[in-house]
Amino acid sequence: MQRFAVSAFVAAVVLGLAGCAGMSTQDKNTAVGAGIGAVGGAVLTGGSAIGTVGGAAVGGIIGHEVSRPK
Repeated sequence: MQRFAVSAFVAAVVLGLAGCAGMSTQDKNTAVGAGIGAVGGAVLTGGSAIGTVGGAAVGGIIGHEVSRPK
């Protein structure tokens, strides 16, 4: 069941990013970071909702900061 949930989430992220043509590079990196963080959080915590949301938050922040203008 956990594998299905992670696969469904990844598919939703990929489909969601397909509509990001008007987004800036920083916005795209934030979204990708959040998606990757959510998957990582889910895997590391055994599918815990708190781990998934926490991973998404941390990943989104990292994705946002990586592409921030200097």
